[in-house]
Amino acid sequence: MMGLSSASRSLLLAGVVFTAFTVAASAQQPASPPAAGAAPAAQPLPPGSPLIGRPDGEAAAKLAPVAPPPIPAQADKLPLAKLSVPAGFNIEVYASGMANARSLAQSDKGTVFVGSRLVDKVYAIADKDGKKSVKVIASGLYRPNGVAFKDGTLYIAELSKVSKIEKIDENLDNPPKPTIIYDKLPKDEAHGWKFIAIGPDNKLYVPVGQPGNNVLHDADHGQIRRMNLDGSGAEVYAVGVRNTVGFDWNPETKQLYFTDNGRDWLSETVPEDELNRVTKAGEHFGAPYCYQGNIIDQELGWGKDCKDYVAPVGLMGPHTAALGMRFYTGSMFPKQYKNAIFVARHGSWNKSQKHGGDVVVVKLNKDGTVKSMEPFLTGFLEDNKYVGRPVDVMQLKDGSLLVSDDWNGAVYRITYGKQKVAAK
Repeated sequence: MMGLSSASRSLLLAGVVFTAFTVAASAQQPASPPAAGAAPAAQPLPPGSPLIGRPDGEAAAKLAPVAPPPIPAQADKLPLAKLSVPAGFNIEVYASGMANARSLAQSDKGTVFVGSRLVDKVYAIADKDGKKSVKVIASGLYRPNGVAFKDGTLYIAELSKVSKIEKIDENLDNPPKPTIIYDKLPKDEAHGWKFIAIGPDNKLYVPVGQPGNNVLHDADHGQIRRMNLDGSGAEVYAVGVRNTVGFDWNPETKQLYFTDNGRDWLSETVPEDELNRVTKAGEHFGAPYCYQGNIIDQELGWGKDCKDYVAPVGLMGPHTAALGMRFYTGSMFPKQYKNAIFVARHGSWNKSQKHGGDVVVVKLNKDGTVKSMEPFLTGFLEDNKYVGRPVDVMQLKDGSLLVSDDWNGAVYRITYGKQKVAAK
């Protein structure tokens, strides 16, 4: 398992790089002495900075991305006692000590793989005879957020490329280096981290977010691509996608559903994050011209009409950062959860009163639109501050549900029924 000092250095590096980028951008500007009595000019922001477009004013000036703790929380410091699930459900710590734990995938043999965004590592949670251990199975990567598994092979998505490790379960203690299968992805930092998954068509789906808060991007951004598992045959599957960090396929219709984060700095209450459904390849979901299906963008939407784009099937709340999502197909939970969608909402940063920081369950109508959205796992937000931030959800083979928490570097497990002695 990685030592705390290493995790601290890796997480702090993200802040150092951001600061250095800002300074570098400033250094490239021509120098000119300020006029007598004039206030110092504001330092220019690096391209893609989330603060571009932030309104003037004292209240807005207080809003900025929330930096996570530099090291994962110790097991006895996790906020388990503060977390709540509905009656009849139980929550426990599945594994901890993984700095910036993000996306989840499971192998055929039950190993759980965990990606990261701010550190360079991919973890494996191995379970042998009921005893779990955490191993680093890849390091030296750049924003290895996305992980997926198929037929013995682990797929890893970094900022600008996708790699694979074959026969990973047999080599957890001495894994080979990842082999690149696709490297034709942009290198923009803004919305550059990837969530990946393998669809029922046996293709790998990879998103490419907008390279900034709200920009007119080129044909390589704002989309979801799909490709063969060897990286060949890449094609654009959906466009008008601002930043999706979670998707899954309806087990009945096989249609792709994805969360999408709305733009920043329009207001604190709009637009809402979206839950979208792809019914055919090539559909346009509005960004950056139309958000939440009915708001024409005030900067880029001139001459556009929201009716020309695919409206979301449901709204996920304003600036809640709806990320990982999975349809529930197991039999452990009560039948009303069958084929419902569990969605991890990472929580807002550009709202005075933060919103999200939870897991909700979305139930669908027969036509595939949203019938209801209900709280499921709460307690990560306390006194307008985060004690944890859920990122991804994943159903285990026994029907229990895992939830990753990048704030604490942990993964929780939710079960239903009489609580059994948890495996350590």
